[in-house]
Amino acid sequence: MVKYLGRRAFYMAATLLAISLVVFVIISLPPGDFVTALRAKYSVMGQGLTEADVQALRVRYGLDGNLLQQYWNWITRIVFHGDLGMSFEHSKPVADVIGPRLGATLGISVITLFVSWGIAFPIGVYSAVKQHSIGDYAATTIGFLGLAVPNFLIALIFIYFSVTWFGSVPSGLCSPEWCDASWNLGKLLDLLGHLWIPMVVIGTAGVAGLVRIIRNNLLDELRRPYVTAARARGVPEGRLLRRYPLRVALNPFFSTIGWVLPLLLVGDIVVGQILSLPTLGPILLAALKAQDMYLAGSIIMVLSVVTVVGTLISDLLLGWLDPRIRLGHQK
Repeated sequence: MVKYLGRRAFYMAATLLAISLVVFVIISLPPGDFVTALRAKYSVMGQGLTEADVQALRVRYGLDGNLLQQYWNWITRIVFHGDLGMSFEHSKPVADVIGPRLGATLGISVITLFVSWGIAFPIGVYSAVKQHSIGDYAATTIGFLGLAVPNFLIALIFIYFSVTWFGSVPSGLCSPEWCDASWNLGKLLDLLGHLWIPMVVIGTAGVAGLVRIIRNNLLDELRRPYVTAARARGVPEGRLLRRYPLRVALNPFFSTIGWVLPLLLVGDIVVGQILSLPTLGPILLAALKAQDMYLAGSIIMVLSVVTVVGTLISDLLLGWLDPRIRLGHQK
């Protein structure tokens, strides 16, 4: 296991290095740079910049070198000093920009993930065990609707009913009067009152997808010969379901960690904009529009690290859950 972890750690480092290079190149592909975007912004405001000003800004932000030099300066600061660089647009370190939002984003992500699992698991199992029942048809219909309706449309529907029924627009994770207050029971209740909306909106598609996956996997396992043989030997249905088919049906919960975590971490960018959520998604969108390459690149690298680590966690959990994977690894 130690050799396996060491080999995976080496592959993870090489993968992240390759991702960083690709990300930096892609972010730098649009014509111009941050100074170009800044110059256009000042022109709209009627405050033109001279060529000397533009050159001074490029030197100030380290944009006077070629793309390879800029990438090398950025990646070496990250690897050797843990410095994500300066955000051009915010004029402060990238860590200070994304740090305050990272806690809220992680909180929403983890809660949404566990709530999605808690909802999808019993519905998927019931839908498979009671195939062709009214409950199965209802779960299947709702699941297809959840996959078909975009999250931003669900967010807009929530806003519409909130304005119609309560006369207020749901936004952020706290009410204005509680945002700067110290933590107490009132602020916690206010947070919970705001938190359920992004949880429902962001987690809808995930719940619907997991229900479909669990239902189909469990149905496939229930038709296998070993299940028929166990039933013939008189194994009780509940015990049979828990010991064999259900364990295999759990695989999607763990195998999807690698791609579910980064999606939840950045959130739906459009949903974040609509609900004014303090997540990384809106910051990433603004950084890409402003060509703030260090801020955008750092956020994408954070997501890449989460993806790679999540994939490793998925592999380890699947090896623990499914003996076939462990035996295959030993061979």
